[in-house]
Amino acid sequence: MTAFLLLPTLALLARGLNASFLPTLLSPAVTDTLRVSLWTTGLSALLTVGLVTPVAFLLARFDFRGKAVLETLLDLPVVLPPVVAGLGLLLTFGRQGLLGAPLELAGLNLAFTPAAVVMAQLFTSAPFYLRAARAGFSSVDRDAEQAARVDGASGAQVFRLITWPLAFPFLLEGLVLAWARALGEFGATILFAGSLQGRTRTVTLAVYAALESDLGPALVLSAVMVCVAFTVLLVVRSLAARRG
Repeated sequence: MTAFLLLPTLALLARGLNASFLPTLLSPAVTDTLRVSLWTTGLSALLTVGLVTPVAFLLARFDFRGKAVLETLLDLPVVLPPVVAGLGLLLTFGRQGLLGAPLELAGLNLAFTPAAVVMAQLFTSAPFYLRAARAGFSSVDRDAEQAARVDGASGAQVFRLITWPLAFPFLLEGLVLAWARALGEFGATILFAGSLQGRTRTVTLAVYAALESDLGPALVLSAVMVCVAFTVLLVVRSLAARRG
């Protein structure tokens, strides 16, 4: 089993990390792909933190009717096939979609644009951050927060000085996992954003496209993805070890 899991990865590294690795990596097609992936995943990560953190805090600290249903719905993108997620986004935000007409009246055309890449990444990756952030806020000692309030700290000060630092390892771990999931997104992106060179073609889409014409860029990008995945896993394991 160890050999089964390791050999394909080693084969990718052996074929990708060759003499032409650096020239191929610096070629316009590959650099455009990396640029699109980096800025879209970076933006989706920022949106994830800004939009999902309040939701995670709400779910961790408050009980209300329908909470279990809401949590299930928010976790649904984790188990949905990515192609199904892309179809859902297209049927909602595409020109013929549920919100297509209002968006078009507002001058917004989201499908098959860089914005669609970010939306696909956000839809498929945000639940990973939500799960970790929810666990982080739930793990914070309420006695420490109460002691700060007794000492005269406001609600904002308690969150900034007590809750956020104690939950931060969970938040960071969730953000790393969400960013990695966004970087590897394929199905939802190709269906909702397409694969336009320099605009919506991410690393995974470029690997798929290169397989049909030139194997060199596909091998180089695959090797890069293996290195990134290994680094992400190492960071997450280190964070988990420190938290333990």
